[in-house]
Amino acid sequence: MGDSETLIAQTSSTMGYSTAGHNSIANVDGASNIIQEANAFSGVTGEFPASTTSANALNMDLNATTQGPYVNKTYEGKPTVGMDNINQGVANLENAGVISSGASAYDSFVNGSITNEAVAAENGNSSHDAGASAAEPQLEDGSVIAMSAEEERLWSIVRTNSLDFDAWVALIEETEKVTEGNLLKIRRVYDAFLAEFPLCYGYWKKYAEHEATSSTEKAVEVYERAVLGVTYSVDIWLHYCRFAISKYEDPEVIRRLFERGLAYVGTDYLSYSLWDEYIEYEYRQQDWCRIAMIYTRIFESPILYLDKYYNSFKELAANRPLSELRTAEEAASAASIVSEVVDQVNEGEVRPDASGQSPKLVSAGLTEAEELEKYIAIREEMYKKAKEFDSKIVGFETAIGRPYFHVKPLNVGELENWHNYLNFIEREGDFSKVVKLYERCLIACANYPEYWMRYVKSMEAHGSMDLAENALIRATQVFVKRQPEIHLFAAWFKEHNDDILAARAAYQLVHTEISPGLLEAIIKHANMERRLGNLDDALAVYEQAIAIEKGKEHSQALPVLFAQYARFLYLATGKVEKAREVLDEAPEHVQLSKTFLESLILMETVMPLPKRIDHLDTLVEKFIVPNTDSPNTTSIAEREDVSTIFLEFLDLVGDAQAIKKAHDRHLKIFLHNRLASQLKKRQAEDVLASDKSKLMKPDATAPPSVQSLMGAYPGVQNQWTAGYGVQPQTWPHVTQAPAQQWNPAYAQQTAAYGGYPASYATPQVSTSVAPTASYGAYPPTYPVQAAPQQNYAQPVATATAAPSQQAASVPQAYYGTYY
Repeated sequence: MGDSETLIAQTSSTMGYSTAGHNSIANVDGASNIIQEANAFSGVTGEFPASTTSANALNMDLNATTQGPYVNKTYEGKPTVGMDNINQGVANLENAGVISSGASAYDSFVNGSITNEAVAAENGNSSHDAGASAAEPQLEDGSVIAMSAEEERLWSIVRTNSLDFDAWVALIEETEKVTEGNLLKIRRVYDAFLAEFPLCYGYWKKYAEHEATSSTEKAVEVYERAVLGVTYSVDIWLHYCRFAISKYEDPEVIRRLFERGLAYVGTDYLSYSLWDEYIEYEYRQQDWCRIAMIYTRIFESPILYLDKYYNSFKELAANRPLSELRTAEEAASAASIVSEVVDQVNEGEVRPDASGQSPKLVSAGLTEAEELEKYIAIREEMYKKAKEFDSKIVGFETAIGRPYFHVKPLNVGELENWHNYLNFIEREGDFSKVVKLYERCLIACANYPEYWMRYVKSMEAHGSMDLAENALIRATQVFVKRQPEIHLFAAWFKEHNDDILAARAAYQLVHTEISPGLLEAIIKHANMERRLGNLDDALAVYEQAIAIEKGKEHSQALPVLFAQYARFLYLATGKVEKAREVLDEAPEHVQLSKTFLESLILMETVMPLPKRIDHLDTLVEKFIVPNTDSPNTTSIAEREDVSTIFLEFLDLVGDAQAIKKAHDRHLKIFLHNRLASQLKKRQAEDVLASDKSKLMKPDATAPPSVQSLMGAYPGVQNQWTAGYGVQPQTWPHVTQAPAQQWNPAYAQQTAAYGGYPASYATPQVSTSVAPTASYGAYPPTYPVQAAPQQNYAQPVATATAAPSQQAASVPQAYYGTYY
C-alpha cells in the first residue's frame, strides 16, 4: 500500500467508519458525529515537509477542536468551549511549521492581504499557509521565478482587492497558460485563491489534478484540504472518491473514503450522485451484500430519485438469493433464532402467543421465499417513511436553484426559501438535520451575514456552543469578514456570553479597520460600556470618535455624533449642562443640515426647562433663510421640513410671540413655493386626463362593429384590424365596466426583485421630500440591504417610478436586530 493510500486508509479509519454491516453505519448521522469533523483542523499547505506525507501527519481526530486563535488571539477573549483537545496530527503539523498563528491569520483575512498567513477550518476553513504561497515562488537555489507582465498585473489587482473574483479567475487562467508545468506557481495562485474562496470545489479539483501530474501523494493532500474546506459538498466528495478509484486497488480504502463522505452528505437531498458512484463501484466488485446494505441506508433519508433506488433494490432482491443479500450479522442473527427455537422445542419451553404460536418458532419455520418477503417488507417500510418526509420537503428542495457557492447574489425568492426551509426543519426537532441543513445553506448563502447569525443563535439555543463558535469564526474570518454587521453581532454574542475582552476587540476592529466612523458601532460600543458600569469608557468612545471625525473634511458622521453624544450625556448620565455644551460646540465644527437641526430640536424637546428657544430660532433661521453671501445648497423641501418641525416644537413649548415670528417667516419663504408646486401638479393632472380621453375616444374611421366593441370595453385601445372588425360577432353586447388599467407599480416591483442586497440596515429616507415623491423610494419601515464592502457587491435594482407608483415590498430580514 503506497503512502497516499495509507493516508486515505488511516484518515478514514481514525473516523471510526465501518462497512461491516448496516447497524454500524446507522448511527453516523447522530449529532455527536456531526461535530466530529466539523471541528477538525487541518494545517496542510501546498508544499508539505517530508514528515507530513505520512499517514500519521494527517491522522485527524474527529474530536479535534474548533479554531481558537480567533477568540484567544484576535479578540483576546476567554478560551472557547471545548477547545482543549488538539489532536496529535495537528501537533505534528505545528511542529513542522505548517500551521500559522491565529493573530497574523486573522489580519490576513480582515485586511484582504494575501501576503500574510491564513487560517481556517471545516466548510470554508481548510487551513494552509497562504503567506508562503503568496510570496514570490522560488527555486531550490533561492532564485525567483519570473512572471509574465499579465501575471504581475493581475497579482497587483488581487493584492489590492482580494475579493475580486473575476481577477482571480483571470490570474489562474493566465498562470496555467504560461506555467509550463511549474507547480510552484500553480501552488502559489491556488493556495492564495482558495484561502479567500474555499467553497469553490471545482478549483480544489483542478488544483489536485495539477498535483497529480507529478505526485499522487500531493493530490491526496489537496483533496484532504478540500474536504475540510467544503465538507458538506457532495461534489467534492464525489471527485475525491473518483480520484481514489482511479489510483488505488484496495477496496477497503475506497469504501472508507465513501463512508467518510456519506457521513456528511449522505442525507443531502442531492446526494444521489455519490450514492450512485458507490453502488456502481460495488457492482464492479460484485459484493451483493454491500449493495443491499447501501440501498437500505438510502431508504433512511428522503433523497432525490428515491423511487429509482427502491425499484433497483427490488430488482436486486428478485435476482439474487437472500443468502447473498444478508450481512454477516443478519445471517448470524437468523441462525441464532433457529438454533434457539430448536433448543426450546427439545426442552419443551416454547411458549405460544395469542395466536397459539411462538414468534420465534414462526420465524424459524419460514421458507426462504417468506424470509425474502419479510426482508423486503422491512425496507419497504423504511422507504415509505422516507417518502412521507419527502412530501414535506420537496417544495423547499425544488426551490433551491443554486445549491453551490458563487459570488453572484441569489434572488430574493431563493433566500426566503432557505429561511422557510430552516424554519421547518427546526420545528421538526431533529438536531442532526438542523445542523446539516444549516451547513448546506451556508454553502449557497455564504455571503449573507443573516444566515451566519441565525446559525450561531440556533446552535446557542441548542446548547452547542462549540458549533456556534465555529460558525462565528468562519463568518468573521472568511466569508463575510469585511461586512461590519457580522463583527457587531460577534461583539454582541461575546458580551452576552461574558467574554468582554473579545467584545471590545470586535468593536475596536470595526473602528480601526472594517468601517471606521460607523455610527452604529460607536453607539453600540458606548452603550455596552455603560451596561458594564464604565461610564468614563463610554464617554471616551464618543470623544475619540468625534476627535477623529473633526480631522476629516466634510464629515457626514460628525453632526449625528454630536447629537448622539449629547443625548447619551443627558439620558445615560444626567449631565444636562455638559449635554448643552456639546450641542453649543457642534455648530462650530459642522455645517447646518436637516439631520443635525432635527436632532437639536428633539434634544431640546426632552431636556428640562428653560427651553432655549432663541438659540434654536437663530440656527433655524440661518438654515432656511436664503443668503446671497453664502448660498444654501439645501433643497427647498428640506428647509421647509425643518421650518415645519420647528413650528411644531414651538406649538408645544413656545409662547405666542415666538410662534407668530416663526409662522410669518415660514409663510413668507415657503408659501409661494407651495402654490407653484400645486399649480404644476394640477397642470400635470390635466395633461394626463387629456391623454386618457384621447385614448378612450373611438376612431371615426373604424367600422361600426369595432366602435361598438370599443364602447363596450372603453379601457382598451383599438387593436383589431379592419378585416377582423367587420366579421359578425355572435356574443351579446353587454354593458361592462372599464377594463382594469395596468398598474405601473408592477414595473417597480420587478426592478426591486432584480437583485438581492447584502446588508439589512433600514435606509434613512429623507422626510423632507414631498409626500408624492416619497413613493419613488423604499419607505423607512422596509429594511433593505446596503451593498457590502466587497467588489462583487450584490447589486440593488433601483426602483424609479412615477409618483403614483407604490414602493415594491422588500422582505424583512430574519434578524432585523439582535438587541
